[in-house]
Amino acid sequence: MKTVTLERRVVFSAGHRYWLPGLSPEENRARFGAWASPFSHGHNYVLWAAVSGPVDPENGMVVNIKRVDDQLQERVVTRLNGRSLNDEIPPFDATPPTLENIVLWLSGELADLTGGGLKGLRLHETEDFYAEWNPAMPRTITLTRSYEFAAAHRLSSPALSDDENMSLFGKCTWPNFHGHNYVLEVSVSGEPDPATGMICRLEELDETVKTEILDRYDHRNLNMDVPELAGQVTTSEVVVQAICDRLAPTLPSLARVRLFETPRSVFEARP
Repeated sequence: MKTVTLERRVVFSAGHRYWLPGLSPEENRARFGAWASPFSHGHNYVLWAAVSGPVDPENGMVVNIKRVDDQLQERVVTRLNGRSLNDEIPPFDATPPTLENIVLWLSGELADLTGGGLKGLRLHETEDFYAEWNPAMPRTITLTRSYEFAAAHRLSSPALSDDENMSLFGKCTWPNFHGHNYVLEVSVSGEPDPATGMICRLEELDETVKTEILDRYDHRNLNMDVPELAGQVTTSEVVVQAICDRLAPTLPSLARVRLFETPRSVFEARP
Protein backbone atom coordinates (compact mmCIF):
# COMPACT_ATOMS: atom_id res chain seq x y z
CA MET A 1 0.00 0.00 0.00
CA LYS A 2 1.36 3.43 -0.92
CA THR A 3 2.22 5.82 1.90
CA VAL A 4 2.46 9.58 2.19
CA THR A 5 4.73 11.45 4.59
CA LEU A 6 3.86 14.75 6.23
CA GLU A 7 6.00 16.95 8.45
CA ARG A 8 4.97 19.28 11.26
CA ARG A 9 7.11 22.04 12.74
CA VAL A 10 7.21 23.25 16.34
CA VAL A 11 9.62 25.61 18.10
CA PHE A 12 10.83 25.91 21.67
CA SER A 13 13.51 27.82 23.55
CA ALA A 14 15.70 26.07 26.08
CA GLY A 15 19.02 26.52 27.86
CA HIS A 16 21.77 23.96 28.36
CA ARG A 17 25.44 23.63 29.19
CA TYR A 18 28.20 21.13 28.52
CA TRP A 19 29.38 20.64 32.08
CA LEU A 20 28.90 17.62 34.34
CA PRO A 21 28.90 18.35 38.08
CA GLY A 22 30.75 15.14 38.92
CA LEU A 23 33.79 16.16 36.90
CA SER A 24 36.48 18.69 37.67
CA PRO A 25 36.83 21.80 35.48
CA GLU A 26 39.85 20.21 33.81
CA GLU A 27 37.93 16.99 33.13
CA ASN A 28 34.96 18.88 31.73
CA ARG A 29 37.18 20.89 29.39
CA ALA A 30 38.99 17.76 28.25
CA ARG A 31 35.68 16.06 27.56
CA PHE A 32 33.73 18.88 25.88
CA GLY A 33 36.50 21.01 24.41
CA ALA A 34 35.67 24.57 23.36
CA TRP A 35 32.03 24.14 24.37
CA ALA A 36 32.72 23.36 28.04
CA SER A 37 31.31 25.94 30.46
CA PRO A 38 29.66 25.84 33.89
CA PHE A 39 27.25 28.53 32.66
CA SER A 40 24.22 27.82 30.49
CA HIS A 41 23.45 29.27 27.11
CA GLY A 42 20.22 29.00 25.11
CA HIS A 43 18.85 28.24 21.68
CA ASN A 44 15.65 28.70 19.76
CA TYR A 45 15.21 25.09 18.67
CA VAL A 46 13.15 24.14 15.63
CA LEU A 47 11.81 20.59 15.49
CA TRP A 48 10.36 18.94 12.40
CA ALA A 49 8.52 15.67 13.00
CA ALA A 50 7.62 13.43 10.07
CA VAL A 51 4.81 10.89 10.13
CA SER A 52 3.80 8.55 7.35
CA GLY A 53 1.09 6.11 6.43
CA PRO A 54 -1.59 5.33 3.90
CA VAL A 55 -4.13 7.99 3.04
CA ASP A 56 -7.51 7.35 4.64
CA PRO A 57 -10.01 7.20 1.76
CA GLU A 58 -12.76 8.68 3.94
CA ASN A 59 -11.00 11.90 5.00
CA GLY A 60 -8.07 12.14 2.55
CA MET A 61 -5.49 12.36 5.37
CA VAL A 62 -2.64 10.25 6.68
CA VAL A 63 -3.49 11.57 10.11
CA ASN A 64 -5.25 14.66 11.40
CA ILE A 65 -2.47 17.23 11.54
CA LYS A 66 -4.10 18.84 14.56
CA ARG A 67 -3.57 15.56 16.40
CA VAL A 68 0.12 15.65 15.47
CA ASP A 69 0.41 19.24 16.62
CA ASP A 70 -1.40 18.58 19.90
CA GLN A 71 0.97 15.75 20.75
CA LEU A 72 4.06 17.77 19.82
CA GLN A 73 2.86 20.68 21.92
CA GLU A 74 2.13 18.41 24.90
CA ARG A 75 5.24 16.23 24.76
CA VAL A 76 7.82 18.72 23.51
CA VAL A 77 6.90 22.39 23.70
CA THR A 78 5.09 22.37 27.05
CA ARG A 79 7.85 20.31 28.67
CA LEU A 80 10.92 22.00 27.19
CA ASN A 81 10.07 25.58 26.35
CA GLY A 82 11.73 28.03 28.71
CA ARG A 83 13.52 25.25 30.61
CA SER A 84 17.10 24.58 31.57
CA LEU A 85 17.66 21.09 30.21
CA ASN A 86 20.46 20.21 32.66
CA ASP A 87 18.47 21.30 35.69
CA GLU A 88 14.87 20.46 34.85
CA ILE A 89 14.70 17.66 32.29
CA PRO A 90 15.93 14.19 33.23
CA PRO A 91 18.08 12.54 31.95
CA PHE A 92 20.07 15.67 31.11
CA ASP A 93 21.15 16.14 34.71
CA ALA A 94 23.63 13.31 34.04
CA THR A 95 23.63 13.06 30.24
CA PRO A 96 25.17 15.84 28.12
CA PRO A 97 22.35 17.76 26.38
CA THR A 98 24.04 17.78 23.00
CA LEU A 99 21.95 18.14 19.87
CA GLU A 100 22.55 14.44 19.21
CA ASN A 101 21.32 13.37 22.65
CA ILE A 102 18.32 15.71 22.57
CA VAL A 103 17.03 14.32 19.27
CA LEU A 104 17.64 10.77 20.50
CA TRP A 105 15.62 11.53 23.64
CA LEU A 106 12.86 13.08 21.56
CA SER A 107 12.71 9.94 19.41
CA GLY A 108 11.79 7.98 22.52
CA GLU A 109 9.28 10.53 23.75
CA LEU A 110 7.58 10.62 20.33
CA ALA A 111 7.93 6.94 19.39
CA ASP A 112 4.17 6.37 19.42
CA LEU A 113 3.31 9.71 17.81
CA THR A 114 -0.11 9.33 16.16
CA GLY A 115 -0.13 5.63 16.93
CA GLY A 116 3.38 4.76 15.79
CA GLY A 117 3.66 6.52 12.44
CA LEU A 118 6.82 8.48 13.33
CA LYS A 119 8.99 8.54 10.22
CA GLY A 120 11.82 10.81 11.34
CA LEU A 121 12.92 13.89 13.28
CA ARG A 122 15.03 16.90 12.35
CA LEU A 123 16.11 19.25 15.12
CA HIS A 124 17.74 22.61 14.36
CA GLU A 125 19.83 24.20 17.09
CA THR A 126 20.74 27.10 14.80
CA GLU A 127 20.13 27.88 11.13
CA ASP A 128 23.43 26.25 10.18
CA PHE A 129 23.42 23.27 12.54
CA TYR A 130 20.88 20.46 12.75
CA ALA A 131 20.51 16.76 13.60
CA GLU A 132 18.38 14.06 11.99
CA TRP A 133 17.00 10.80 13.38
CA ASN A 134 15.59 7.93 11.33
CA PRO A 135 13.80 4.90 12.85
CA ALA A 136 15.57 2.60 10.38
CA MET A 137 18.80 3.24 12.35
CA PRO A 138 17.49 4.28 15.76
CA ARG A 139 20.85 4.82 17.49
CA THR A 140 22.47 6.66 14.58
CA ILE A 141 22.28 10.43 14.28
CA THR A 142 23.17 12.49 11.23
CA LEU A 143 24.62 15.87 12.09
CA THR A 144 24.77 18.67 9.52
CA ARG A 145 26.83 21.84 9.57
CA SER A 146 26.57 24.66 6.97
CA TYR A 147 29.40 26.78 5.56
CA GLU A 148 29.72 29.44 2.88
CA PHE A 149 32.28 30.30 0.23
CA ALA A 150 32.32 32.60 -2.78
CA ALA A 151 33.89 31.48 -6.03
CA ALA A 152 33.93 32.24 -9.74
CA HIS A 153 33.66 29.79 -12.61
CA ARG A 154 32.77 29.38 -16.23
CA LEU A 155 30.95 26.44 -17.80
CA SER A 156 32.85 25.42 -20.90
CA SER A 157 33.71 22.04 -22.32
CA PRO A 158 36.96 21.79 -24.27
CA ALA A 159 35.33 19.08 -26.37
CA LEU A 160 32.82 21.58 -27.76
CA SER A 161 33.09 24.59 -30.00
CA ASP A 162 32.30 28.10 -28.76
CA ASP A 163 28.91 27.96 -30.46
CA GLU A 164 28.16 24.54 -28.98
CA ASN A 165 29.15 25.72 -25.50
CA MET A 166 26.92 28.77 -25.85
CA SER A 167 24.04 26.58 -27.01
CA LEU A 168 24.50 24.20 -24.09
CA PHE A 169 25.43 26.54 -21.23
CA GLY A 170 24.04 29.91 -22.32
CA LYS A 171 25.33 32.92 -20.40
CA CYS A 172 27.15 30.62 -17.96
CA THR A 173 29.82 30.12 -20.63
CA TRP A 174 30.69 33.79 -21.05
CA PRO A 175 34.50 33.94 -21.18
CA ASN A 176 35.10 36.39 -18.31
CA PHE A 177 33.54 34.11 -15.68
CA HIS A 178 30.77 34.73 -13.14
CA GLY A 179 30.42 34.01 -9.43
CA HIS A 180 28.23 32.43 -6.77
CA ASN A 181 27.88 32.60 -3.02
CA TYR A 182 27.84 28.86 -2.44
CA VAL A 183 26.36 27.27 0.69
CA LEU A 184 27.96 23.96 1.62
CA GLU A 185 26.33 21.46 3.97
CA VAL A 186 28.54 18.72 5.41
CA SER A 187 26.79 15.84 7.18
CA VAL A 188 28.37 13.21 9.41
CA SER A 189 26.65 10.17 10.91
CA GLY A 190 27.27 7.89 13.85
CA GLU A 191 26.28 6.94 17.35
CA PRO A 192 26.95 9.60 19.99
CA ASP A 193 29.88 8.94 22.28
CA PRO A 194 28.48 7.95 25.70
CA ALA A 195 30.92 10.26 27.49
CA THR A 196 30.51 13.39 25.36
CA GLY A 197 27.12 12.88 23.72
CA MET A 198 28.74 13.91 20.45
CA ILE A 199 29.42 12.24 17.14
CA CYS A 200 32.45 14.47 16.70
CA ARG A 201 33.82 17.70 18.09
CA LEU A 202 32.37 20.58 16.11
CA GLU A 203 35.58 22.56 16.27
CA GLU A 204 37.41 19.64 14.65
CA LEU A 205 34.75 19.32 11.93
CA ASP A 206 34.92 23.07 11.30
CA GLU A 207 38.71 22.99 11.10
CA THR A 208 38.67 20.06 8.66
CA VAL A 209 36.17 21.77 6.34
CA LYS A 210 38.09 25.04 6.59
CA THR A 211 41.42 23.43 5.77
CA GLU A 212 40.28 21.02 3.08
CA ILE A 213 37.60 23.09 1.34
CA LEU A 214 37.04 26.70 2.41
CA ASP A 215 40.69 27.79 2.31
CA ARG A 216 40.99 26.03 -1.04
CA TYR A 217 37.79 27.23 -2.71
CA ASP A 218 36.81 30.56 -1.18
CA HIS A 219 37.41 33.59 -3.44
CA ARG A 220 39.01 31.35 -6.05
CA ASN A 221 38.41 30.75 -9.71
CA LEU A 222 37.25 27.13 -9.78
CA ASN A 223 38.43 26.61 -13.36
CA MET A 224 41.91 28.02 -12.78
CA ASP A 225 42.81 27.82 -9.08
CA VAL A 226 41.57 24.43 -7.83
CA PRO A 227 43.76 21.54 -9.03
CA GLU A 228 41.14 18.79 -8.69
CA LEU A 229 38.82 20.72 -11.00
CA ALA A 230 41.40 21.47 -13.69
CA GLY A 231 40.19 20.56 -17.16
CA GLN A 232 36.69 19.73 -15.96
CA VAL A 233 33.40 21.45 -16.61
CA THR A 234 32.84 23.14 -13.25
CA THR A 235 29.14 22.40 -12.90
CA SER A 236 27.89 22.09 -9.35
CA GLU A 237 27.54 18.36 -9.97
CA VAL A 238 31.28 18.13 -10.58
CA VAL A 239 32.16 20.53 -7.75
CA VAL A 240 30.07 18.76 -5.10
CA GLN A 241 31.58 15.39 -6.03
CA ALA A 242 35.09 16.85 -5.86
CA ILE A 243 34.37 18.28 -2.40
CA CYS A 244 32.96 14.98 -1.22
CA ASP A 245 35.98 13.07 -2.53
CA ARG A 246 38.33 15.47 -0.78
CA LEU A 247 36.52 15.30 2.58
CA ALA A 248 35.91 11.54 2.70
CA PRO A 249 39.48 10.47 3.64
CA THR A 250 39.66 12.96 6.53
CA LEU A 251 36.07 12.50 7.75
CA PRO A 252 35.41 8.75 8.10
CA SER A 253 31.90 9.50 9.40
CA LEU A 254 31.00 11.60 6.33
CA ALA A 255 27.40 10.83 5.27
CA ARG A 256 26.72 13.37 2.52
CA VAL A 257 27.69 16.72 1.06
CA ARG A 258 25.12 19.18 -0.28
CA LEU A 259 26.03 22.25 -2.32
CA PHE A 260 23.62 25.14 -2.89
CA GLU A 261 24.70 27.06 -5.98
CA THR A 262 21.66 29.32 -5.51
CA PRO A 263 18.70 29.08 -3.12
CA ARG A 264 16.83 27.25 -5.90
CA SER A 265 19.50 24.72 -6.88
CA VAL A 266 21.03 22.12 -4.58
CA PHE A 267 23.32 19.22 -5.46
CA GLU A 268 24.17 16.22 -3.28
CA ALA A 269 26.99 13.68 -3.27
CA ARG A 270 27.77 10.76 -0.95
CA PRO A 271 31.05 8.99 -0.33
